[in-house]
Amino acid sequence: MDAFIPPVSLEESRIFQKIDRQLYAILVLDLWRNPLECLQVMGLWLWFERIGFSNAICKILSQPSFLINDLADEAIACLKCMESAQFPLQFEATEIPLTQNILQNNVSLKFFHLHRHTAYPEIQTLIMEVYVPVLSDIMEKACCSGSVQTVTGGQNSMQGHAASSANPMMVAQSSYDGPSMRSFSNINTQVSTPPPQSHVTHANEPALYERTMFATFSKGYPVSESEIRQFFSRVYGNCVESVHMQEVRADEQALYARVVFHRPAFIESVLNGMNKAKFSINGKHVWMRKFVPNTSKP
Repeated sequence: MDAFIPPVSLEESRIFQKIDRQLYAILVLDLWRNPLECLQVMGLWLWFERIGFSNAICKILSQPSFLINDLADEAIACLKCMESAQFPLQFEATEIPLTQNILQNNVSLKFFHLHRHTAYPEIQTLIMEVYVPVLSDIMEKACCSGSVQTVTGGQNSMQGHAASSANPMMVAQSSYDGPSMRSFSNINTQVSTPPPQSHVTHANEPALYERTMFATFSKGYPVSESEIRQFFSRVYGNCVESVHMQEVRADEQALYARVVFHRPAFIESVLNGMNKAKFSINGKHVWMRKFVPNTSKP
């Protein structure tokens, strides 16, 4: 007779998934991201581990909050590619350098599109069987905090925010009714303004952040601080105050940097009305966006 194996309790499951819970909490409580969307993101990251990219979640959790936020943005791009029957044209020139760095693999967005028929159902199964039970309390906390607006419009409104606060699991399950991610098309991912922070902010910090941009580089194409300075000096003159490269070992490549300009006006020129700008510095691609610090914690 087979030995009796007692069922694993919910509390034991939450202890076992401690790292995953910490990462989800950062996404929805610290970074104010949509809890439903973050379930999909977490499902994708867990799927990475299931197909052989070991310790992906631990590696993501070890990153600074602003990089975790960017990794989540890249994950959403991957998921959208899985959803589409045809590869979205807007992703033709899009790269996922931070995800490539975590996975130590030059995986592209087309990889996710090509594997959508097997990958997407597996991700939904992982979400429902693993994450919905163990993350429900964190999701409820995020919904009840009022930091996220839930599904709106039509019969999917769940009777407004009161319903989502009373039963966030109903909101979570509503997004998996269909075989694709189109259920997310009506989700408002905008968040309310964070409450005032209790800590004291130095007078020069806002000015510094207003003058700072975040740059990411493609893996295998290292960009140096001097190349960044020379490029922008040629284009905009004496505009760069400082460049802070990612700290890596001598044999590793920096994949991101913070570039501080003398005046915020230079950032407006760099972006030229866009949220993100792409440059070629000595034949190597560099993506630039305005630096957004994590202000949810002191």
